[in-house]
Formats: sequence, C-alpha cells, structure tokens
Amino acid sequence: MKQVVLCIAIGLLSTVTPSLSGQARDIPSAAPTHPAGETQEQRGRKLLDQMLEALGGDAWLNRRNVQERGHLARFFRGAPTGIVVDFTTIHQFASGDRPEAQRIGFITDKSMILPGKKIDVVQIWAANTGHEVTYKGNITLPKDQIEDYYRRQDHSIEAIYRVWLKSPGVVVLDTGSTMVERRLTERVTILSDNNDAVTVDIDVATHLPRRRTFEWRNTTFKDLDEDAEEYDDYHTIQGLPTALTVTRYHNGDMTSQIFYLKAEYDVELPPDTFNPEVLLKKKQ
Repeated sequence: MKQVVLCIAIGLLSTVTPSLSGQARDIPSAAPTHPAGETQEQRGRKLLDQMLEALGGDAWLNRRNVQERGHLARFFRGAPTGIVVDFTTIHQFASGDRPEAQRIGFITDKSMILPGKKIDVVQIWAANTGHEVTYKGNITLPKDQIEDYYRRQDHSIEAIYRVWLKSPGVVVLDTGSTMVERRLTERVTILSDNNDAVTVDIDVATHLPRRRTFEWRNTTFKDLDEDAEEYDDYHTIQGLPTALTVTRYHNGDMTSQIFYLKAEYDVELPPDTFNPEVLLKKKQ
C-alpha cells in the first residue's frame, strides 16, 4: 500500500513541477534590460539623458532660481538630536553672467511675549565664500564649513549637467542596478580627468534621481570620506518634479533631513539679495 501511495505522489510531482517551472520563467524580471552591443558609456549617457528629461529638460536647465521654506532636523551618528530648525532659502542657479548663490534665513520666535516669527540669522553663500549676518555684524564662516558647502555644490545634480558633462576627458559609466529605500535604481558614475567622481542612482520607474554620492580624501586622517544625499517625496511644482525630502549622510550615518513645505521657481529677486553688506545695514 505504501508503495502505491509513493508511486502516485511521484506521478503527481512529475506533472506539477514542469507547470510551476514554466510559470516562474514567465514572471517578468524587475531588473532593467540592456540592448545588445550597448557599451557602459553609451548606457550611462542614455540614463543621464532620461534623468534630465524626467526632471524637466530645458525648463529645468533654464530655471533662474527657487525659493523654498521648510524644516531642518539634525542627527548625530544616525540618531535624532531633537534639534529642528525652520528656514527659508533662495537658491540662484548659474547661467551666463548670473553666478550661483544661496541665501538661507533661519526662523525663530520673536520672543516669549511677542507672537510671531522672525529671521535673525542669515547665511549667504556666493563667490566661493560663506557669510553669516546677524544684528551683531557680518562674519565669514569657518573654513571647513565653506569647503564642505562648495564640495557638495561641485558634486550636485546641477553640476553634473552644467559642469561635469561639458568638461573634456569625462567618462560616464553605467555600473549596474541597486536599491535605494526599497526602490530599484540604475547607478551611473561620472569620472573626471583628474580622478574625481560622482555617482547617481536613478529610479528605474520614474528616471528621477534617488541618491547622489561622492568621496573625497580627508586631509587630516588621509582616508576617504563619503557624502550622500537621498531625494524623496517628489511633487510637481510649476511643471518640474521637486524632491520635498532631502536626507544627507556622512560615511553612512544620517546627519540631517530637510522637509520642504513650499517651493516656487523663478521669483523676482532684488539685485542685492546675495549682498551681505546690504543685508547688514538693514539689520542695524
């Protein structure tokens, strides 16, 4: 009797197994497919073209500025510090005679008695330097902060299209697929002729950037440090997909998270917007 049951079971397996195998083969893979004969360079540049189109193409490249308001949360070794700062920022994009510049105003309560908010500390980043302006005066920010700011600016998504891809000797490589916050992405690394590099993880479904990473040599310890930014919660504003959550990492540890509440492109700006001396006179 046992032999009869065993034979029946084996017979069932022999009929079911091929069917299951066929079904598994029919399930489409989520991994991206590459056309035959396409090189890493060709594939990498194609992915960057797709990312630019997803961001808005010429309309994205020709933005004059963006004005944003949001919250900034600080972290230490990946753990929240409890420090949350409200801020407003104006970022001017470089084009022709218009230099890249940024103005950040930190918002605080007026006082324990008077209701409302005020901006009593303003940072201005322009012309490769950084200034902090308060009613006490205008000071130049520490050297390490200035170097960190412009290092990140030089490896930004903006810089990839405005600087890196226009430079001689640059190499663009498709370096495979990865996951960013449970989203499948394709990784592209852009290499300069002086051995600098920046890597972008591009969402397979939307072609929008999900993560930007670069490394640099620490002058104190002589090892490599890694800086990364992740982009999430995209909303279309004035026709342009805009990440309303930006998370920053240093050597794998979360350092800050920005939540944008409002964004507006191409606002009219006074000519002295990024002049710290004019701002100081208004505060005094």
